[in-house]
Amino acid sequence: MGTEIERKFLLAGDGWRKLAKGVYYCQGYLSTDRARTVRVRIVGDQGFLTVKGIGHGIERPEFEYPIPRQDARTMLDRLCIHPLIEKNRYTIRYRGSVWEVDEFLGENQGLILAEIELASKDQPFARPEWIGREVSGDPRYFNSSLVRNPYRSWP
Repeated sequence: MGTEIERKFLLAGDGWRKLAKGVYYCQGYLSTDRARTVRVRIVGDQGFLTVKGIGHGIERPEFEYPIPRQDARTMLDRLCIHPLIEKNRYTIRYRGSVWEVDEFLGENQGLILAEIELASKDQPFARPEWIGREVSGDPRYFNSSLVRNPYRSWP
C-alpha cells in the first residue's frame, strides 16, 4: 500500500519565485468523499488517476497510476466535479528536501500553498524563509475541498 505523508503551509514571502519554473497542472475529482477521494490529473503529456483514503493526521493511503492523457482529458471534461483545479507547480530543492509550491489559477486564483512530502511523520526538515503558517490540518486547503468551496468564494 502506498502512503502519503504531507505537510502544507501558507507562504510568508515570494522568495521562492526565482528558484524554479512552474509546470501547469489540471486536475479534477470523480469523488470528494471524506473517506476516499478519486482524482484525475494532467501534467504535460501524461494523465494520472489517484485514489486517496482517509487520513490519520498528515498520513493517508495513496495509490497513483498513469493513464493515457486523452482518457484523463475526457474524464476531466465529462465526469469530474467542476470547477477543475488549475495551478502552476514549482518544485524547489531546499537543504535536502523537495518543496512543491502550488500557485492556483481560475476559481482558486490568489491562493498559494507549499507542500513537503516526508518519509515519516516525525521526519525533521528545514523550513525556507518563505514558508509561513502550517495548514496541514485545515480541510479548507485540501484540493478536493477547493472544488466545492473555491478560494475566490472565501470571505
